[in-house]
Amino acid sequence: MKIIVCMKQVPAGTKVDIDPETGAMKRLSGDTRTNPYDLFALETALQLREKLGGTVTVLTMGPPQTEEMMRDAYTMGADDAVILSDRKFAGADVLATSYALAQGITVLGGADLIICGRQTTDGDTAQVGPAIAEHLTLPHAAWVAEITGADESAIRVRQDLVSVSQESEIPYPCLITVDKDMCVPRLPSYLLKKETAARPVRVLTFEDLPDQDLSRYGLIGSPTAVVRMFAPPEREKQVYLEGDAAGKTDGLFAILTGKKII
Repeated sequence: MKIIVCMKQVPAGTKVDIDPETGAMKRLSGDTRTNPYDLFALETALQLREKLGGTVTVLTMGPPQTEEMMRDAYTMGADDAVILSDRKFAGADVLATSYALAQGITVLGGADLIICGRQTTDGDTAQVGPAIAEHLTLPHAAWVAEITGADESAIRVRQDLVSVSQESEIPYPCLITVDKDMCVPRLPSYLLKKETAARPVRVLTFEDLPDQDLSRYGLIGSPTAVVRMFAPPEREKQVYLEGDAAGKTDGLFAILTGKKII
């Protein structure tokens, strides 16, 4: 069983800089972390490998700094790690991102099963996984809440949709996106960290991809564009009023009238 897990490094908080020209986030301007939904995808892959055998490869698109995330995946049990990294990929929307990842999967020789997290915490579109499957013409199931069975020929899943639950059996090769709470991601292993310290993380650039049409990648290949993006305003700090009930009432009244709320 050859499994590929698509992962993404996302901002760890709201304090990120915005490019004034493109409206895109400067992803290296703040702290980052592994997209939480992708941890469920990786754990799902590792459990399937334990049951069926095979390998788990993690794949991401991003700057070279995403190697830290990939090494974290090694400490959880991933066998291989690959980064798609090239300035030509910058500014990609869902369509361009999914196409580049699909091309990367093609370079890796495809997979029996591709697993993605349900969505990312920075984009929240939940579209990249299904779009990858469409580019690769693979059957797929999104928002998988449970894997009810798996063998060497097919995987059986339950999807919790808006108002119904649906069970499907999907033959390999295929793609699924998994929801949270379907498993508990394992903790990183210190022993695996030591064992994989010298294990390489492969980097693929635009030149490595079979389709060299620049109009399919990055900002150029993105039919949608960000009109405006901004960080949410900081919330005001809490104010504690001291004194008796009458004094607190007068203080609250002064604050509300000062803000012209009343």
